[in-house]
Amino acid sequence: MKKLAILCSLVLFASGAAMASGSESLNGDAEAGQEKSVTCAACHGQTGNSPTGDFPNIAGQGYKYLVKQLMDYRTGVESNGERGRYNMLMAGQVANLSDQDMHDLAAFYSTQEHDIGSVDEDIVAEAQRLFLGGDTDRGITACAACHGPGGAGMGLAAFPMLSGQHAQYTKAQLEMFRSGDRANDPNAMMRDIATRLTDRDIEILSQYINGLY
Repeated sequence: MKKLAILCSLVLFASGAAMASGSESLNGDAEAGQEKSVTCAACHGQTGNSPTGDFPNIAGQGYKYLVKQLMDYRTGVESNGERGRYNMLMAGQVANLSDQDMHDLAAFYSTQEHDIGSVDEDIVAEAQRLFLGGDTDRGITACAACHGPGGAGMGLAAFPMLSGQHAQYTKAQLEMFRSGDRANDPNAMMRDIATRLTDRDIEILSQYINGLY
């Protein structure tokens, strides 16, 4: 736990430094972002609360995290998936976005109210132990160390909010981190943890996160 806390601090410092230079120094305009979000609504809903687990809820998501993901998607397009984050649907959406567009969209979605889902009471105790305490025997650090006990995330470090996220989407992302198909996590933090998770761990964590608030 101490080791991860130090790593989280280092990532927080690095993220803060990055925001002070380059395109990250731009300021987003939520009103402009709303106007630019028309095409996004088809998958993510008008306010960022997706109607289906195939696409993530992005309402209320951290501003820095949203900017990073959009830029990573663009990098994925530019590198043919060798760097960043590649997704066929998102590739067509980000290809023509400017840095300012991305900041505006992030400003809009980060200010929206996110919906909270539900969780089966039968798995709460088991999932809560793993989310809040991890599993030292297996080298699994608590999810709460970076994402907070309520899943609110750490905005300054660009660690995402998990609260209310669709279980289907969370499950898919954890499986991709585990397989290495998704690799845009700083210092491979998520990949390192995900490779230690069983199918059962991923299932219960995904359901638990959906009901967090």
